[in-house]
Amino acid sequence: MPFSTPHLRVSRLRATRLRVTLAAACALAVAGTAGSALAAEALNVVSWGGAYTKSQVEAYHKPWMEQTGNQINSIDYDGNVAPVKAQVESGNVTWDVVDVELSDAVRLCDEGLLELMPLDELPPAPDGTPAEDDFIQGTLHDCAVATIVWTNIYAYDETQFPDNPPTTIADFFDVESFPGKRGMRKIAKANLEFALMADGVPPADVYDVLSTPEGVDRAFAVLDKIKDHVVWWEAGAQPPQMLADGEVAMTTAYNGRIFNAIAVEDKPFEIVWDGQVWDLDLWVIPKDAPNKDLAWEFVKFSTATEQIARQAEWISYGPARQSSVPLIGSHAEAGIPMGPHMPTAPENFKNALQNDFLWWADHADEMNERFNAWLVQ
Repeated sequence: MPFSTPHLRVSRLRATRLRVTLAAACALAVAGTAGSALAAEALNVVSWGGAYTKSQVEAYHKPWMEQTGNQINSIDYDGNVAPVKAQVESGNVTWDVVDVELSDAVRLCDEGLLELMPLDELPPAPDGTPAEDDFIQGTLHDCAVATIVWTNIYAYDETQFPDNPPTTIADFFDVESFPGKRGMRKIAKANLEFALMADGVPPADVYDVLSTPEGVDRAFAVLDKIKDHVVWWEAGAQPPQMLADGEVAMTTAYNGRIFNAIAVEDKPFEIVWDGQVWDLDLWVIPKDAPNKDLAWEFVKFSTATEQIARQAEWISYGPARQSSVPLIGSHAEAGIPMGPHMPTAPENFKNALQNDFLWWADHADEMNERFNAWLVQ
């Protein structure tokens, strides 16, 4: 198999908002009848830009537009979901479908800012397996349907370390043995986890440690060691560009962005998988979205087996459906077999941490407030 499906560790879900159980999936065809039943309209679909949005355009948007006659306006953002809250609370919602991280999906759903999704309408696998049994455990929620497994890693420019390349998460924080600027996302999430694992905390213990004031202090103490060496980034397209420009010697990044730079742009970059913090991305529909019915048709279409598998041929993110795995082949442009480049490939998954989405849903405001205060100290 080209992709090894992990057993996902899932915290207890809030019963009122995060039901994972589904009724039997309907046998409606993947394309559905959206094009004929609904007048041609344009959806505003919001995602992260760069190689990731390109993978969605090729796998989802183009086939959807061809089959339904509806148009998609692709909008880039930096992952900050504050506009969703602002639009819903002002009664002026302009976004129809948004690609978000799991902790944001949980929080927005709990706050009543998202449409509930009739998950029993999701298309079954090609062999008839109901969607509830085909999607990886923990990827279906009341307000969100996952498409990919992705991960936060760090990568380096091979030309900067020809004789002594970094191999562990601890090396990222060792500026004496591995000199040079570091790129890091300008947010608390993942950076705190990276810091603790670099300081010797096993992945299984990271959130227990972070749940104590001493543990949070410990994470920031590790970040202090490299603060003066960090160039902060906010958009996913920035890290590979920072490496390519020589602005940094190594940087945290989304694994798919670095893979694209290596495979498509032939950049001399290397991914370090040790200490990766992996996560899910999911589609959500803001409450009272102007085209919410059509948006749901798009979500059903794009999360079908074939579409999710097609996305994995454009970027190295693992599919959220098990039936998609056997359909993954080589990269659509570079011809590289995609299996070994998935974050969950056995060789890459040895020291990995799953983002605890419930922990972040509960602590994001507190951690980001402290992180932002730390930045200006």
